Amino acid sequence: MKYLLLVHHDEDAFSAMSETIRKEMLEESVQLTHQLHTKGQYLSASPLHPASTAVLVRVREGKPLVTDGPFVETREQLAGYFLINAKDFDEAIGIALRVPGARIGTVEVRPLIELSGLPTEDC
Repeated sequence: MKYLLLVHHDEDAFSAMSETIRKEMLEESVQLTHQLHTKGQYLSASPLHPASTAVLVRVREGKPLVTDGPFVETREQLAGYFLINAKDFDEAIGIALRVPGARIGTVEVRPLIELSGLPTEDC
C-alpha cells in the first residue's frame, strides 16, 4: 500500500538552525530514501520551498481564484514529503519515525487511495 508522509515544521525555527545542522538533516533524508529504495519502498521524496512561495488555487462559481498563501493558523508549515510503499500502517509509521523532520516537527502519515485509470510510469 502507498503512504504519503507529509513533513511539517516551523520554517523560522528551521532557518535559525546552523547551516551544518540543516545540511546534516538533508543528507540523512537522502540516506533514508536510499535505504527505502533498497527495500523497494521508495517512490518519491522532496523538500519544498518555503510556504511564502506557494499560491492557493480555487474555483468558485466557475471563476478562478488564485491567492498568495497558504495562510493557515499554525506555526508549522508543510516542508516536504516522502511517498512510500509499506505493507501496513504500522510499517509506514515506523518509516515516519526515521524521517529527520520528525525530530523538529511532525510527520503526518496518510494512506493513498489508489484509483484505476490513472497514468502510470509504464505508459
